[in-house]
This record gives sequence, C-alpha cells and structure tokens, in this order.
Amino acid sequence: MLIKTTAMVALLLTSGTLFAASSVSPTTATFEQLAQQQAHHTPLQIIDCRDSNFYNGWPEPQQQHGGHIAGAVNIDASWLKTLDTSAFQALLHDKHLKSTLPTYLYCATDKAQQLTTALQAQGYHSITTIDQSLNHYHGKLNALPNFQQLVPASWLYALINNKHPRYAPTHGYKVVEVEWGPPAKYLLDHIPGSLYVNTNTIESEPWWNKVSNAALAKVIANLGIRYDTTVILYARNNMSAARFANFLMYAGVKDVRLLNGGWTAWDNADYPTENLPNYNKKPVPFGKPIPANPQYIIDTAQVKSLLRMPADKQSVVSIRTWPEYIGKTSGYDYIKPKGRIEGAKWGHAGSDSYHMQDFLNPDQTMKSGNEIAAQWAKWNIKPHQDVTFFCGTGWRASEAFFFAHVLGWKNISVYDGGWYQWSANKNNPIADGTITPANVH
Repeated sequence: MLIKTTAMVALLLTSGTLFAASSVSPTTATFEQLAQQQAHHTPLQIIDCRDSNFYNGWPEPQQQHGGHIAGAVNIDASWLKTLDTSAFQALLHDKHLKSTLPTYLYCATDKAQQLTTALQAQGYHSITTIDQSLNHYHGKLNALPNFQQLVPASWLYALINNKHPRYAPTHGYKVVEVEWGPPAKYLLDHIPGSLYVNTNTIESEPWWNKVSNAALAKVIANLGIRYDTTVILYARNNMSAARFANFLMYAGVKDVRLLNGGWTAWDNADYPTENLPNYNKKPVPFGKPIPANPQYIIDTAQVKSLLRMPADKQSVVSIRTWPEYIGKTSGYDYIKPKGRIEGAKWGHAGSDSYHMQDFLNPDQTMKSGNEIAAQWAKWNIKPHQDVTFFCGTGWRASEAFFFAHVLGWKNISVYDGGWYQWSANKNNPIADGTITPANVH
C-alpha cells in the first residue's frame, strides 16, 4: 500500500504484526516504500520506539545486527507508564518532533500500540506501520562505537546465568555495586554475585579525589580484578559506578562496562536479587603497573595547560547545573565559592548536583548518543578535541566521561579536583554570570 504524501503520516516500523489504532484506519508500508520517501526528500521524522539498548547497537533476539535507522530518535514506548501528559509533551519537544510532519516509528506490536495511542492524543492523527521485522531493512544501521561497554540488564542476567550472551567476557568477570558509605541498601537487595565498593575506599579527603595509586591497587586486588578481567559496574545512581569506572580505566582494566540504567534497570526487569553479601576470597595481582592509562585523570596544572590551547582544540567541560555554571549556587553545602572555571564550556547535567537528567532517558538509561553529542556541539565540545570533564567532586563528570567513551571519543579525561579544588585556591581564575556558547573563551 502506497504512502499518501498529502496527509500527515506516521510509520511504525514494527518487529511484529500491524497494530490498528481504534480511532483511525491504519496504513501499512514496507522498508522499501520508506526508502522511496527518503529518496524523494519527503520531510519526515523517524522514532525508534524500542529499548534504548537496541537503539544503541545491541542486536535484538533473532537479529544479527543492532542499531537504529539513520536519523531516528529514540522514544521507548515503555517509558509511557512513567510519564504524565506534560512530561510526554516535554519529551516530544526535546526530541524536536512535530505533529505536522510524517512520523516514522519502529518497535514491537504492543509497544507500537501504546505509542500510537499516546501520539494520537498529541495530534498525530495518521499512523502508518511497517509490517516487517527490522531484519528486512537493507540499509546500514547506526550504532554507538563502544555500545558493548553499556550493557542491558538482560545481557547481565544471561551472563550470570551462564547463557554465554553475545560480547561475553573472555577472561572472567566481576559484577560490582558502587555506593557511598556502608552497604545498607546492598544488604537488603543486590544483583546476585555482585561485590560491593564503598566510595570512601577509593576517594580521599579533603577534595574527594582519587586515593593514592597504592591504595587504589589494593582495592582492585581485593576485588579479584586483573587488568584483563571484565568489570561490570552498577549503582542505585550510576554516577558512583561511573566514578569507579574512570578509576579502573585509569588503572588499566581493559574492559570496563556499565549497566545501562543501573539498579533501576535490573529492578524494572524484575530479575532475581539476593541479600547475602559477596566477597572475593583471594586478592590477585593486577598484572601490570598502575596506572596504565594516566591520561584519564588530570590535575589542576593540566587543566590550566588545556585552557591555554585554542577553544577549538580543547574543551574544559563543566558537568554542572546551569545555576552552578553561572554562579548562582555552588551546588553543595560544603563548597562555598560560586562560579565556574574561567574558560570552561557548559556540558549540561541535571536538576541538581545529584541528578543527570540531561543525559538520561526516563528509565535512567543513557540518552541517545546523537542528542548528547548535539548538546555538546552547541558549546563547541567536539570529539576531535582534547576534552576533560569536571563537576563539583567528580561523580557527574565521570558519568559524562563514560558516555563520551561509549560514543567513541578518544582524548577524554576527568579533572579529578573539580570545582571544589579549583575554587579553593583564590589564584585560580574563575568567572560567573550568564554566557552564550559563542562567548566562551
């Protein structure tokens, strides 16, 4: 059936059968017909309504390749159960979608039905579905360069149950929960087999920077981690897991992965949990000197060196809220100075120092890599540059660092001291006030 170009069209590229919305007569199409519309440069928009892990690059069951159709934005229909009308409208706005354009969506039949209904309520009146599996799509699917480092809960579940999933570790693995303080929540519930790391053992006062290399080596050894051990990290809020990920990559662990969505993803999937603590019984030698990758963590002197470079060659990126960036608040009750490192670019963050909404989907998984790269590009933060991320003390910066790693960015680091250490020295140049990307220098 041919697509009617004079009407507002929405295509649902489904991996199952056609869903017919009760309020409209559905139209079906094929991938070939979609390609014809694209070849004719018909204005359109595409929504991938599958799990974000499939969008990122993980293959769906019975499919050889993962990723998404070029230009597609990701709205997992499962998010609808947590969004009210205003939040859904905000999501559509953030994705730059318009009800007046032909809209193309792809996901399984039940998800297609849910999103179709929600879109109709927002004025998307004509819905067309592609009644084919994505295996029938003959174009190239776009995937994040390092999508394997951001693992789905389903993958981890298969791994710990000896199902040998795709991209499984080759030299053994450890699952580690990372939190601040004693393991209170861990002892109530955690992923089976997971170890525990208290961030107080990997950070030191007064600035909450990384502990000494010797102390870090001891923590790693006690966890039974060698340089060739695959380490899968998660947290109740993945910032702390990303913090340890940065330290492990600095130390030289070759395969560090983050559970996409953290504990929330595991809990949402209703996978089994346990409450008895796990311990590694025997420390192991790391197998190479620490640090093997010192470039992943830099200090104040190195930040100053970066700032002396042209703005199109480097980015010192503030992963802090806008009020923190412009100097309205420090973001922390224990940090008094307000403002930003002079010359720092704004890299987005969230609502406060404990959230990263600008980088996360409603289910706490990583937002589309295209969207993250786009919000950075507005501030001239680009993958070819020498990029360092900082926040107050390193947690938010570490999550941004890991996402950049998943995006395939090479010359990236975390400024360990962050705003806390920089602002403590009155000789370090600071700035405040509203600024536009074009005026960063």
